[in-house]
Amino acid sequence: MGRMWETSARLLRLLSLLQARGEWTGAELCERLEVSLRTVRRDVERLRELGYPVDATPGVAGGYRLGVGATLPPLLLDDEEAVAVAIGLRTAATGSVAGLEESSVRALTKLQQMLPARLRHRVGAFEAATVALTGPAGDGSGVAADLLAAIAGACRDHRRLRLRYPGRDGLASRTVEPHRLVHTPRRWYLVAWDVDRADWRTFRVDRIEGPLGPPGARFAPRTPPGRDTAAFVSEAISSAPYRYRARILFRAPLEDVAPRTSPAAGRLERLGPRACVLHTGSNSLEDLALYVAVKGFAFEVLDPPGLVPVLRLLSERLRAAADAGSDAGLPALSPVHDERVQDEDVHRDDGQ
Repeated sequence: MGRMWETSARLLRLLSLLQARGEWTGAELCERLEVSLRTVRRDVERLRELGYPVDATPGVAGGYRLGVGATLPPLLLDDEEAVAVAIGLRTAATGSVAGLEESSVRALTKLQQMLPARLRHRVGAFEAATVALTGPAGDGSGVAADLLAAIAGACRDHRRLRLRYPGRDGLASRTVEPHRLVHTPRRWYLVAWDVDRADWRTFRVDRIEGPLGPPGARFAPRTPPGRDTAAFVSEAISSAPYRYRARILFRAPLEDVAPRTSPAAGRLERLGPRACVLHTGSNSLEDLALYVAVKGFAFEVLDPPGLVPVLRLLSERLRAAADAGSDAGLPALSPVHDERVQDEDVHRDDGQ
């Protein structure tokens, strides 16, 4: 019994090592497990018998790696990993991927049945102490998991896609070379080269009419739009689609302004150690004025010029309201940053 327990524990340890890293040499596994190379080979064969596809490369530079099998064998997780997966599944049940809720709940139920009591207690505490704040009913921004998977596969394999996407003249067919998927807490976006327009474009995935057709011809990957794909999407969704595009100079370090600015609402550009520029947009100058005013930093309007008189009028209204409150004997309010102002809600529509 003792030897059997020792062997089982060693198999679990070997499996954990293979899951933690892409490839191990036989010598490395021998050192970690404190066994001979012959024992490592024997344990690898046992894992294969249990359904784990362990690939081996012969030779001096050879090694072992956990391959991809036709079936899903049991997954080995330590305590912290198991809790992280359980919490992630619970969060996914209220996420932005449509149809994932039911699958997440089923997987979480299976996982919880296998968790020891001490871990079930930790996951249960998280569930009891949290409440999901979802968007308005009928928001329609959820994305089907199979659509995301199909797009991701085309990005990986460099295959063209034919999209049905709404434009100014209604639903249009677009041929694209997909590059990357980018997501905010509420939206998913596809960055792709638009073949018909010969330019890079950002598409809101929830607006793509599915299902997609079969992947098209392979293409040679193009140089991506800028060094930072996320920054490209941030600028595209935070200023380009709107009537007014703004550039605001904040006299504060970018590191101080960034926590108060969502990438979905604006792109920050460093301008020295104590200044940065916010590129943003809106269909309303009044919304823009309020949005930049509540950041809590000294700022200057670079564009558009029409924002300056709107700020002046807003200042007069606020001063009048403050004076009226003072005359009524109300206590003065110290300036605070209100975390309830949500960046992604400032702009009414964040897609092209």
